[in-house]
Amino acid sequence: MTDDIPGIGHNSGQDFNGYTGRLHQWRKARRALIPNTIPVEVVRMRVRRAAAIGLDYHTYASIRAGTGRDITALLFSSNALGMIRRAEMEAARAAKLAQVAAERGALLHRPIVISSHPNLEFTVEAPLFTESWSQMRARLRAVLRDRGLPADAVLLVGDTAFEESWCAALRAGGYLSAQRYFGTTA
Repeated sequence: MTDDIPGIGHNSGQDFNGYTGRLHQWRKARRALIPNTIPVEVVRMRVRRAAAIGLDYHTYASIRAGTGRDITALLFSSNALGMIRRAEMEAARAAKLAQVAAERGALLHRPIVISSHPNLEFTVEAPLFTESWSQMRARLRAVLRDRGLPADAVLLVGDTAFEESWCAALRAGGYLSAQRYFGTTA
């Protein structure tokens, strides 16, 4: 009866030359290739960059790790900027944007129309609720293409589930709620 139970160290019939074995070998090689720590100077530089664009380090690092790129632009919805039924931005949000060291743009919901704002490099009309997914994707990608911005280097800041869907259509680097970015409720 003890002959039927495999002993210590037995592979229980698994094929280590198959998928499991290749996965183990790949993980082991990857660990050997990539160091487990980032140099302190690089971390300090990234902490400064995160602060310069108005993010905490953890959020900045997770977006950077997911895309492999630095965040070069921030794209806000008019809701995220507190521009609900009016063309004026909330003072606290405008003050924070004035300090941001990245390109800043806004997707404005109708009926808000402004051609320029001192704290924004560009403003365009936001996608409509009636647009199809492909129309919305084409509109958003055209905005970035016209500005020469790579989509995965753009952080989208919004305030609704509809605006969150823009992130997938755009293939943006990430999405943050306005509450998380500005630290206040809209």
